[in-house]
Amino acid sequence: MTSLLHTIDTPADLRRLSRAQLPQLTRELRNFLVESVSKTGGHFASNLGSIELTVALHYVFNTPEDRLVWDVGHQTYPHKILTGRRERMHTMRQKGGLAGFPKREESLYDTFGVGHSSTSIGAALGMAVAAKAQGIDRKCVAIIGDGAMTAGQAFEALNNAGAMDTDLLVILNDNDMSISPNVGALNNYLAKLMSGRFYAAVREGGNRVLGIAPPLREIASKMEEHVKGFFTPGTLFEEFGFNYIGPIDGHDIDVLVDTLRNIRTLKGPQFLHVVTRKGQGYKLAENDPIAYHGVTKFDPVNGLSGSKGGGKPSYTQIFGDWLCDMARLDRRLVGITPAMREGSGMVRFEKEHPDRYFDVAIAEQHAVTFAAGLACDGMKPVVAIYSTFLQRAYDQLIHDVAIQNLPVVFAIDRAGLVGADGPTHAGAFDLSFLRCIPNMTVMAPSDENECRQMLYTAFTLDTPTAVRYPRGTGPGAPILEAMSALPVGKGHIRRQGAGRVAILAFGSMVAPALAAAPAFDATVADMRFVKPLDAELVRTLASSHDLLVTVEENVVMGGAGSACIEALAEAGLQVPVLQLGLPDHFVEHGDPALLLAECGLDAAGLEQSIRNRLG
Repeated sequence: MTSLLHTIDTPADLRRLSRAQLPQLTRELRNFLVESVSKTGGHFASNLGSIELTVALHYVFNTPEDRLVWDVGHQTYPHKILTGRRERMHTMRQKGGLAGFPKREESLYDTFGVGHSSTSIGAALGMAVAAKAQGIDRKCVAIIGDGAMTAGQAFEALNNAGAMDTDLLVILNDNDMSISPNVGALNNYLAKLMSGRFYAAVREGGNRVLGIAPPLREIASKMEEHVKGFFTPGTLFEEFGFNYIGPIDGHDIDVLVDTLRNIRTLKGPQFLHVVTRKGQGYKLAENDPIAYHGVTKFDPVNGLSGSKGGGKPSYTQIFGDWLCDMARLDRRLVGITPAMREGSGMVRFEKEHPDRYFDVAIAEQHAVTFAAGLACDGMKPVVAIYSTFLQRAYDQLIHDVAIQNLPVVFAIDRAGLVGADGPTHAGAFDLSFLRCIPNMTVMAPSDENECRQMLYTAFTLDTPTAVRYPRGTGPGAPILEAMSALPVGKGHIRRQGAGRVAILAFGSMVAPALAAAPAFDATVADMRFVKPLDAELVRTLASSHDLLVTVEENVVMGGAGSACIEALAEAGLQVPVLQLGLPDHFVEHGDPALLLAECGLDAAGLEQSIRNRLG
């Protein structure tokens, strides 16, 4: 079923095919993708939707000399398959295997490393300017989805690019709607016409003719804008200084190739609007693109089983349940997500409280400032956000929330290592960058019930508060429906030992600390609060033990362990401290348990590190 695909090891092989062979190649590529992802899991629906566009781009452009910059990277599996990585697709997102996103170290065809949204236009513009500065005739293309276009950074880059005399093509891969009649033959024809040499020649000729008459030139420009606006929705991008082309059918390989070939000859900023369908060619994914956005292993014939299982609830589910329960108790509560309703566990909340649910799109900075505005006028906003994405709103966290000491709760999901998504999505830094901010309260739950009670505690405070919890499930502690506030800044002893060692564990590291403790008859403290730290507990443990061990699923530098050392220094105590946490390098993708073990953050690793320190 993939005889033609198996002749393609590089895009140069692809460019040797005839136009008539391209439809067969796209069919084989789609079949291969279904079989491959069903065995490994990964991003799925968006990749099915980008197959024809990927083939057309590598067919028309001279990659890797011409630069293709993909946004986010959810749609780049076809790109990986066509650029020499077909035989390694079975290793996708596994340790030592292919990354789930473009990665410069992995291939010359991955021109820019991505994972977060809305970076492609700025990066491609930088490459285009670099090529011009060096006198290199190189085409630079940014491929961005409609979701990523909602972020401010994308518009900042458009604003910059449209004012520059630089050859840049931005392709909007619009997969938020099905291909309707207004994206049919007429629009395909108009797009080819607008991208063709005749239209470009007429446009340039008109500018030259009207060059001596500015009033007439302005009238002609307005006429052109209104004529194009009558047929296309491109006025916004025209105002940014781009020549708008489209929308065109992103699954019509002939139209794509013709249009891209025409655009390749044009000068200046070009904007191509392509409409695709998530899950294209695989009916189950077409019908439910949300469920098939990111998948685990599945049966290609029957698709996802749909079974949610009866196992332990994840921390995300615990947050979602708490949010609904808290909303019934306090009408001031509002929930905010930057386009992560499913990932953050807010589906039920949206259904039960649609008037208090706000999806602000992929706009983390706006999400935080929006929350600050709500808090200013009497509401109690809860911002559900991944640790890695909160990094994008750091200035707003400080400037708009913390300085004004506003009661905003940050429910920070995916804290620590996240496994298959790798370093772009790992929450490795939040304890470090949160605890240095004045007015912040920072908590890390050690189990499921503690997470629920900490969220309630955070909501009762009238100051900025963060509860950070890991991806997946906890140790399986019973969850109490009743909610009570924890004493702020107080940890507690989970195991009282008689040995020389005291382990000060934060959040997810309490469980492995308890497992490692019997080897030394060590005391284990669940510190609970990173800020304010329980300095009294730290001093008490320092006075009764020969070695303090701090352990956290966060980078060591500036993290919770550093807070403990600062507390000891302030008290004038000199006690040996072993700081354990994530290493000073980016941890690659792979199975989370394996990665934690390699970082020495499982029970065996903690035990070995303590033994090494004790000599």
